[in-house]
Formats: sequence, structure tokens, C-alpha cells
Amino acid sequence: MTVVNGGVKRAVKAALGQGLLSLRVHRMIEADRGLIVVFHRVNRFPTTDGLTATPEKFEEFCRFFSRYFNVVPLTTFVQALEQGRSVGGMLAITFDDGYLDNYEIAAPILTRLNLPATFFVTTRFIDSEIVPWWDQEIGMVFPWMNWDQVRALHAQGFEIGAHTRTHQDLGVVAGAAALDEIQGSRLDLEDQLGAQVQLFAYPYGREHQIMESNRDLVAQAGFRCCCSSYGGSNTKTTSPLFVRRQPISTWFSSPYELGYEFAALQI
Repeated sequence: MTVVNGGVKRAVKAALGQGLLSLRVHRMIEADRGLIVVFHRVNRFPTTDGLTATPEKFEEFCRFFSRYFNVVPLTTFVQALEQGRSVGGMLAITFDDGYLDNYEIAAPILTRLNLPATFFVTTRFIDSEIVPWWDQEIGMVFPWMNWDQVRALHAQGFEIGAHTRTHQDLGVVAGAAALDEIQGSRLDLEDQLGAQVQLFAYPYGREHQIMESNRDLVAQAGFRCCCSSYGGSNTKTTSPLFVRRQPISTWFSSPYELGYEFAALQI
């Protein structure tokens, strides 16, 4: 019964979300709220950790974003914050970690729909066979991109951002070790891409998972933004070093559930 009730609640939220978005798009813009969304994996292997979206579900969300928002590169979103301009109605698509399916499945969908995105990669995972603890926990192995594929994404016009070297919790790691994770990931990327890297998202993404001293290191390393992933929207008063991102595959089974949260509850 609980599962049935949960399904009904989700269906009701989705229906309400569709109606509210249709009626209130102009109010969202006036309210100066913009979203940055984050995905992790896009593939056909169901997982219990909520980090995987199927290709069909990912495309459904992308079409929803395109219909109801002004989808922009993350750099454009950050530039608006830097200049104190409205981000109302803007949405930026991001990915974390550097899974191979980002290149093989997600990027072709984005290209077909003419949508920009930013891929935050954990640099020591790239071209490796490392199985992170969260994948070990669910008993599954998902391959990482190699550097040729990261460079190909960059060449296709997608933005590449840093996500530390080894996915350490910056709420725990400090000092020289934190600097190596933060600044080192930028150096790794710039060496491989031959281009400047200015976007940073910290691992795990909860509020307590980055110390203020480490946030300062992000700025000192030359990054223009520091992105979380604990949910919520941004306004023109949001500091680029406190950018909020909304997880998608973890929290929402339908794009209109996201619409309900955004339009009715004003996440």
C-alpha cells in the first residue's frame, strides 16, 4: 500500500507541476530564480543508489528543460551571478564524476537536442579502472571516460569542469591535501585539454561537505564557481562560490515533479 500511495502522490505532483509551470513561467522569471541540475550516470543498468537515469528518462528531462527554461552553458549562468544580473528562467545541465556513459549516451542526446552541458570530472578516475566506494556498495562496476573522450567532449563544445582529483570529502580533508585535490584537478585538466578550466563542483555536494577554508582554496585556485548538489535554486544575489545544484535522477521520477517543486514550493 505504501508503494501504491507513493506512486499516486508522485502522479499528483507531476500533474500539478505541469499545470503550474504552464501558468507561472513568467512568475518564475520575475522571481529571478534559475536552476542548475546535476546528473551522474545515463545508462540501461538500473541501480539502487538513485544515480542512474535511463536514456529515455534523460531525454524526457532534457526536452522538459528545453520547453520550460532558457538552457544555457554553466559559464553563462555563472557570469550572470558575477555581474549581479537576473538568472530568472535560466537552467544549466551538469554531470559529475566522469562516467563513460556521459560520453557514449548523454552527450549524443544533448547534441541532437542542441543543448549545452558541463561535465565535472574526477581527474584520477579518468583512464582508470578505479571502482569508487559507492559503486562497490551496490555491487556494480561502471567504466570511466578516457582522456581522448574528455577531450572530444571539449572539442564538441561542452564545458569541462573539475571535481577534485580523487573525490575526497572536502568537509574532512584540509590543508595541503585539500589544495592538491582542488588545484591539482585544475592543473590535470588544463594539461590534458590545453585550455583554461574555471568551473568547480565539490564531491558529495552537501552543505557540510566543504569547509569554508576549502571554499577559499577554490577561489584562490582560480575557479569562478564552487557548485554544491544538495538542491535548490539560485538568484542574482547568489555568490558564485555558493552555487546550488538540484540533483535529478536521485530525487525525481518525472520532470513535472521537478516542475511542481520549482513552481509550487519554490525550491
